[in-house]
Amino acid sequence: MDLIKQLTGKNKHEYEQAAAHIINDADVKAFEELISKDDFLFDFIKQNVAKRLQQACNKDNYKTLLYFLDYYSPSYDTFIAETLAKLGDNDIKNKMEELLENGNDSQKSYAAKYFSFVDEQSVIDKLKENSYSGNEYLAYNCAEALSSLKEKTCIDEAYQKLTSNDDFEVLSAVKFLSAYGEKNAIAKIFEAMKKSSVSEYIASEIGYMESFLDLLNSEHYENTLLAINNILQGLGEIVPLSNIFTFQLYEIFENLIFSEPNAKNAIILLTAKNKFNQLTENDEYLFDEDKNTKDEVYAIKELLNNNIDENLDNFIKSEVNENSNFIYPALELVKNAEIVRPLLSGHNQTLILKSVEVIKSLNELTTEDKKTALKNVTDENIKLIIQAL
Repeated sequence: MDLIKQLTGKNKHEYEQAAAHIINDADVKAFEELISKDDFLFDFIKQNVAKRLQQACNKDNYKTLLYFLDYYSPSYDTFIAETLAKLGDNDIKNKMEELLENGNDSQKSYAAKYFSFVDEQSVIDKLKENSYSGNEYLAYNCAEALSSLKEKTCIDEAYQKLTSNDDFEVLSAVKFLSAYGEKNAIAKIFEAMKKSSVSEYIASEIGYMESFLDLLNSEHYENTLLAINNILQGLGEIVPLSNIFTFQLYEIFENLIFSEPNAKNAIILLTAKNKFNQLTENDEYLFDEDKNTKDEVYAIKELLNNNIDENLDNFIKSEVNENSNFIYPALELVKNAEIVRPLLSGHNQTLILKSVEVIKSLNELTTEDKKTALKNVTDENIKLIIQAL
């Protein structure tokens, strides 16, 4: 019988025997095969496998784990690192220091995870050096280890990166602060999100740091709604659909539906309704998802369709102004051109263009609308686009 099937199965005798074989005999090929199936196994199965492999480790065989370090998986790095830390001696610690210094990315990632469990101040500089690696797992594990080692100077560097004009440097700082668990940075991360062209990624990191439900009950209420909107924009494309559980989207929408109504809530709920209808109208979004995710998507769709009135133009009208953080999602929902026309005389040229496009999509764009818009536009590229509409 297939060894991996035994290891992932329900027969206790078989999975204990399979786990013992992999650890006792350092079966690297079996471990490599297991890693190759990461994307096809449910999380609870991988959790069970990690526990089974860890239970097969003891003082006499745990060093065979060193043979597996060329094959990295975030599903098994904790059990490997924790076992090496718990059962290991100074030779193991020296080996992990050496791998953090000279190993490949897989070995460095395991080594960084190891130092989340071992207090060794001498590796701090090497962890900092790799904490912005292009390898996301290595970067994450280094940030996590620095947090475990209570290294604080690295936080200042991350705060400096948050103010960069380079969106990807800002995102790397956000990911560092998220992995580090620096919840005091959330306010600054919200501000970075509002200025970023990769806001969907930043919003997701906020959701990993803190529960959106908790944030909705804090001083970050409005910014949290903006983060949820960003996640909705990228859901199913940039943001994995499985994150509907991580971010508790059903509970969030239920909370918003039955809370005191306001324009900002309405914008998020209408956006969500449109998004979840879209997700279920096209097979490509749900084709590769597991049954639990599909069922949750349909449950959210039913919740939204049964509780939200689409005729909310007048309700969201208050957010259709240049000073609103919700102006762009509001414009995606407006069905009355008269609500949009005042923006044509505004000062934000990007917003003027968006307003012209919205009025055009409503089949109400007039020559006078274009003249009004062009009076306030100096950017030649935007002028050309408006003239072509």
